[in-house]
Amino acid sequence: MIGIIGKKLGMTQIFNEAGQQIPVTVVEATPNPVTKVMTKEKAGFASVELGYGSQRTARESKKGERTPKGSRASLSELGHAKKASLETAPAVLRSFRLDDAPGKDPEIPTYNVGDVITVGIFAPGDTVKVTGTSKGRGFQGVVKRWGFHGGPNTHGNTKHRRPGSIGPGTDPSRVIKGKKMPGHFGAERCTQTHLRVEKIDAERNLIYIRGSVAGPTNGIVLVRKQG
Repeated sequence: MIGIIGKKLGMTQIFNEAGQQIPVTVVEATPNPVTKVMTKEKAGFASVELGYGSQRTARESKKGERTPKGSRASLSELGHAKKASLETAPAVLRSFRLDDAPGKDPEIPTYNVGDVITVGIFAPGDTVKVTGTSKGRGFQGVVKRWGFHGGPNTHGNTKHRRPGSIGPGTDPSRVIKGKKMPGHFGAERCTQTHLRVEKIDAERNLIYIRGSVAGPTNGIVLVRKQG
């Protein structure tokens, strides 16, 4: 199963041949170079590592010149990129398994370091799964985090959005593990499956995916084919 690394640009709407309005998420996936290939004999499963974007590179320091501020690619990242014949180190590296179809023994495609993966691997009508990082909401209470209804708003009640009792007092005299409590909400890895590719714009490296996907605008997402 191969996929591509992209950036979520936001949502819009398109119209199909029947004139139906379809909400879509637009993902920009510039060509991803293959930076590493792992075989089943070496790692136990076949996979490829893809790169996305580029990092800034530190210029050669000359006497009297100041080093510009900001993060720069490390020497190890530059060396890894050089093996794939890249001039700059990718900003994002992600690994994609090639043999993870459950219950099947698919013919594993072959890739070499230096190959380029484009949006051309997808076609309108394909079913994909998209992995992203959900928006971080910070510390939230149980009403927003878990959908609790809260207490009554009248008749002298003063605990409108509180969780209430969190454990029996006699038995087991403790709070059960996994109890839904206030805490950090969002900023988690989320995968949505069975999403349909509605349109491919190869010239602008855009994928139009039906519905919404996790993550903020400009968030990194992984779009993978789904069998």
